Amino acid sequence: MAKKKLPVSRWHNGTIPVEDLAPNEQLAHEIVTEFGDLTPSVVRIMDAEITEEDRNVALNSFRDSLGSIGDPNRDPRVAITNSIGVGVAAS
Repeated sequence: MAKKKLPVSRWHNGTIPVEDLAPNEQLAHEIVTEFGDLTPSVVRIMDAEITEEDRNVALNSFRDSLGSIGDPNRDPRVAITNSIGVGVAAS
């Protein structure tokens, strides 16, 4: 059976030094480096049509949920939905 090909992105392909990535890209890179099987979930958050502030909230909520059994933000769709408008309020 053929292995599903993972998407190539600036933050995932490893050709760009981590310190040269934008803050959200660094966070996405950190998550997939530690939990490679979560790449599709992180890609979903990174590709969502939300502001960079909201993306940061979604990525942090998703990452924080990984250590909490039953946390609804473990679903990237929930993390995205819960982040909308929160990044603006936090500023």
